[in-house]
Amino acid sequence: MSLETDLHTRFNALLQHHRGIVVKVAASYCWNPDDRAELVQDITVQLWRAFPGYDPNRRFSTWMYRIALNVAISDLRGRSRAAHNPVPLEAVADSIADPLARDPAHEQQIAALYRFIAQLPQLERALMLLYLDDHSYREIGEVLGISETNVATKLSRLKARIRAEL
Repeated sequence: MSLETDLHTRFNALLQHHRGIVVKVAASYCWNPDDRAELVQDITVQLWRAFPGYDPNRRFSTWMYRIALNVAISDLRGRSRAAHNPVPLEAVADSIADPLARDPAHEQQIAALYRFIAQLPQLERALMLLYLDDHSYREIGEVLGISETNVATKLSRLKARIRAEL
């Protein structure tokens, strides 16, 4: 087996195992289904380009989140979203919400949380996305390039805002 074939095989296996990260990031930053599909492709292409530099001694999911978030944020900046009427995040909540949670009261709470997250600045939105995906403060800090203390402080403030607003 050639080195290139081995690289493709390893990349595809890791990508399939962690595919949910790409979909979740794309759904959190891109509301139009066609644009979202394109963003998933852009993230995947960038992951492939960066894969030869991936350090297997580090967690793949952390590396993947960092690249996916960077591509999504760049995509968001590149589009003139302010000139458009974006679809609210709660409109795509089903694509990223727990499919087993069908309690109407629970769904209302989730929709309110997604509305809150959708209005956050990019860094805070990424922080919440990683936190809700059960990443440790250390992992969140690595992905976002901030200290664990900064992660804890920002999350504490965001949680206080959520309690106050929801």
